[in-house]
This record gives sequence, C-alpha cells and structure tokens, in this order.
Amino acid sequence: MDTQDWRAKAKYFDFQGNQIAYWTGENTNAKPLLLVHGFPTCAWDWVPVWDTLGAQYHLIACDMLGFGLSDKPRSGYSIHRQTDVQEAMLEYLGVTKFDALVHDYGVSVGQELLARQQEGPSASDLGQMVFLNGGIFPDQHRPVLMQKVGVSPFGFLLGLVNNRNLFGKSFSQVFGPQTKPSERELDQFWEFIAHNGGHRIMHKLLHYIADRRKHEARWEAALVRTQDKIGLINGALDPVSGKHAYDKWREVVPTARHHLIETVGHYPQVEAPDEVAAKALEWLAS
Repeated sequence: MDTQDWRAKAKYFDFQGNQIAYWTGENTNAKPLLLVHGFPTCAWDWVPVWDTLGAQYHLIACDMLGFGLSDKPRSGYSIHRQTDVQEAMLEYLGVTKFDALVHDYGVSVGQELLARQQEGPSASDLGQMVFLNGGIFPDQHRPVLMQKVGVSPFGFLLGLVNNRNLFGKSFSQVFGPQTKPSERELDQFWEFIAHNGGHRIMHKLLHYIADRRKHEARWEAALVRTQDKIGLINGALDPVSGKHAYDKWREVVPTARHHLIETVGHYPQVEAPDEVAAKALEWLAS
C-alpha cells in the first residue's frame, strides 16, 4: 500500500472541535483490536502488520491529536488527552470490548487505559494488551538528541530547523543496523509528520516525557496488577528502549509475557512485521 491509498482510506470524527483521522479493518465480525502509534509518526506505522492482524481482528487505529492526518493545534497535548481521543473514537464506533497493541508514545496511552479500567467503571472493556518498544519505565528511557533538544528551554528551535534531512538522520538511529528504513520509507514517514505543519510542533508533542515521570508510580502499578493480560515484544537493538527496558520489564512484571527480537530496534512492527504479528496473535488468542 502506498501513502495515497492510505490517505484515501482515512475516515474522520470530531474530538473537541478537532478532526481526528482513523482507519478500520474490513473484518467487522471479529473482535476489535486497537492499535496505538508512537512519536513522531502515526497510524501509518501499522501498515506492515495490517493485513496479517486484520485477518483475525477488526482493526481500529487513529492518528492521535497532533500526528499524521489529524488536526494539529498549537497546544493542548498530554497523554491523558490522547487517551481521551482513543476512548472517544471507541465510543464513536460503538466499541465496548477490545484488545490493544501499543507502541512508543502509545505505550503511555496504553498504561493510562489500563489504569482507568482498574480505577472505576468504564464504558469499554479492555482485554489483553501487547506492548512494543517504548518508555514504559521512565528510568530506562534514553532519549535521542532531537528529544533532548525538544524538551529543553530551546525546544521551539526544533520546530524552526526541523526538516526531512535532520529527521532522517535522527530517526534512522533508533532502527537496527540491518533494518534501517530506506530513503523512500523515510519520505513516507516524513510525509505524514510534515502534513499540515506537524514538524513545527514536534517539541510540543514531547510533553509526554514529563507525563511519564509524573505518573510513573500509577502507570507502573497498572502493569503490576494486570500481569496476566499484558506482554512485551521488544526490539533489543533499540538505543532508546531496547534490551535494557526489556530486562526491567522482566524484573517489574515477572509473570507477564515477554519476547525479545535480537536483531531489530525501536520499530519492531516495521523492522520484523511477520514476527511481531505472529507473536501478538499468539498471545491474543491465548
């Protein structure tokens, strides 16, 4: 699938006056599987596993606020609000029971969803959740230079100087040495990042790093209480949240499922789509 085909399949719903782009699979009689993307990309990340997962699940994915084809306001970004986006989409679609597959920025959204499910009555019923590489444990998160600049007092400069070449160099660093994106793939990622000036607000989206520190205890407790229904598929060579984060997972949630892919980095669903889809489906079916 190329980016024009993906754009053509987008649907939209209103969230607090903002248009949110979303996609659904064709297997409408199957159980819903919510896919939550990472930073700085969007739901396009799921295309490599879309067909395989969609053969057994009814897929649901959106570009979160400030990402991809969704609206990109100048302010108002937090993990809690992005979780509200996911819940609003599920309500809009009439989805009550679902499983989830979450990545990077999306792992924090996933942890917030788990916490909300445990803390009170909810209109939806979250089943199993599979995590991919991300800052699940803030003390294990090792940000790249672009992220460090983005959260500094000079973060606004990132929006001023960011371009395709700078993005490509920084982004490629988080992939495995044998699975780096091609120039065409980098162009595709950048197409959605830069849509409607999104590359100018990347420093504002980085607020999630502060959110992780603030809510660390609550989000980690949510994992501990749900070890029977969560799992982590981790790309070991990821410099941001690779094997060191996987080791922390095994320490904090020792009875939760875990699977290490030794040869890939931060985007396992892009770098090893067949292995990720197979393992996720295996766990979700158990």
